[in-house]
Amino acid sequence: MSLRAVKPQHETRTRILDAAEELFMQHGFEGASMRMLTAKAGVNLAAVNYHFGSKHALIEAVFRRRLDPMNVARIAALDRLEVDAPGRVLAPESIIRAFIGPGLRMIEDAKGGGRNFIRLLGRTYTEPAKSIRALIGHLYAPAMERYKAAFERALPQMPREELVWRIYFMFGTLAYTLAATDTVQLIAGCKPEDRYDARLLEERLAAFLTAGLNAPLKSTIRKAA
Repeated sequence: MSLRAVKPQHETRTRILDAAEELFMQHGFEGASMRMLTAKAGVNLAAVNYHFGSKHALIEAVFRRRLDPMNVARIAALDRLEVDAPGRVLAPESIIRAFIGPGLRMIEDAKGGGRNFIRLLGRTYTEPAKSIRALIGHLYAPAMERYKAAFERALPQMPREELVWRIYFMFGTLAYTLAATDTVQLIAGCKPEDRYDARLLEERLAAFLTAGLNAPLKSTIRKAA
């Protein structure tokens, strides 16, 4: 084989990640075999082992490739809000928009694989793979801590336990919105292109989540808190 025909190592690694991302999304982590992966990526098993060492390490690399930049973008967006409003309490809606924006932009990325990854992420929340969900929790942790602190400052009147629940509901709503975009057509019959319009999704989702986050406390919840 000539030197010209040899694929650069980074290109081989990217092709393996792209193939794994799509296959895991389509077939699940157990259903996607290494034989399927090598065939789709056009590599042999030795190449997969060279770059990743194991299937679990490959799965971690698939998630890190997308989630690390997403969470960096989330923290950077919150940093900008805090720099632009020194000493002032941020509005809950602005914090929500900073959090949901990076994920919504990924859903527009069909050619680059972002949309496949978002669907894979949604599948992960429903499959009983504790080690993978623990990995995702670990990757999300720094950004979630920053955002939780920001919401606590923005909503000082909200009991801490109740605020944690509302952030949990916010996160779940975002995850389902990103992963289950086909469902909205069944419910509302919306235009297909609206499912992947990040700007429209952000407007609708921010309004909904802001209302939920600011909803009055029920007397039974107030007593429990």
